[in-house]
Amino acid sequence: MRLLRLAAILAAPLALSGCQAVVLSPSGDVAVQQRDYLVESTVLMLLIILPVMALTVLFAFRYRHTNQKAVYEPNWDHSTQLELVIWGAPLIIIICLGALTWMGTHLLDPYRSLNRIDAVRGEAGGQDSLQDSLKVDVVALDWKWLFIYPQYGVASLNELEAPVDRPIAFNIISSSVMNSFYIPALAGQIYAMPGMETRLHAVINAPGDYEGFSANYSGAGFSGMRFKFHAVAAKDFSAWIGAVHENGGSLDRQAYHALERPSQNEAPRTFASVDPALFDAVVNLCTDPGKMCLNQMMAIDAKGGLGLDSARNVMALEYDKYRRRGSLFGPVPTGLASLCADPKIAETAKADAPRMASAPVRGLGLPEPSWFKTPTPPSAALLSRHPTNS
Repeated sequence: MRLLRLAAILAAPLALSGCQAVVLSPSGDVAVQQRDYLVESTVLMLLIILPVMALTVLFAFRYRHTNQKAVYEPNWDHSTQLELVIWGAPLIIIICLGALTWMGTHLLDPYRSLNRIDAVRGEAGGQDSLQDSLKVDVVALDWKWLFIYPQYGVASLNELEAPVDRPIAFNIISSSVMNSFYIPALAGQIYAMPGMETRLHAVINAPGDYEGFSANYSGAGFSGMRFKFHAVAAKDFSAWIGAVHENGGSLDRQAYHALERPSQNEAPRTFASVDPALFDAVVNLCTDPGKMCLNQMMAIDAKGGLGLDSARNVMALEYDKYRRRGSLFGPVPTGLASLCADPKIAETAKADAPRMASAPVRGLGLPEPSWFKTPTPPSAALLSRHPTNS
């Protein structure tokens, strides 16, 4: 029986050896650099952890109760050499870890363009590499992934294709709840959030089929929110783009709204044409016709707003997965309507909007302002009482 237990214990590492440690053996240069920082940080920490663990066992054995040779010194309280070792060694380790962290967070910033293809082939062209990079717009839907290739005017669902040794510039957004875009073989994970565009620069250095998924729980279909990342040669990628164009299919606003509805385990498919303004509309939460975009709203707010004429400029909020989920003012879901989308909306809002009384607001028991009973406007009355030096 003991032999069987021993055999089972010895067989456990053999079973684990069949697992692919993709995080420690990635195929993309960014992921390789992240792996190196992880290993270096672990080794630095083990320089303290291993001696402490060994000394713990040594002290317990040496100063055990039965060891009569151990020296008993109840009045001992200080050793300069020991203090230097106890505080100096961790301080050096912390300084080294801080330097590694500072370099890693700046050199591997996901928003930073790549400066090399890999460690062997060196520079990728720095800022000029963005001109040759493959741009991919990523939309996290419930529960699937939409990839748009703006340079080629095509899109794919739950399938990502990219050429080997070509920098990839991802623009990432979510249609509703927060998700996390993660291809372990390519680079570290980065969050996908509604109304906020995140970015990731990476490159894949070896052909193959890799796993991609969401690393952030997002609801019932989260476990099936996976996709295949195909890294292929440049000529094979061009052939794939040509095949997508031949297969047909269009991704317009109506088709996008159908994709936006929650669904699970969607089969991969492609679209031969894409609305060029679709991704920008997803980012600004205005894929519905007549919906005011966030960037338009912020531009209006930056100029001081539109005053009373915009008080009733509302329409149904229909950007998220449940369609009309939000409720800003009461039980009816509402949102701002685009000023230029439908003239009837603006005219109706302007005609039906209640006008605020022009009389000044007065508190209970306070007398009316003296200028209100005269035709003199407030500004003129104030200026007459407080003339300027000019």
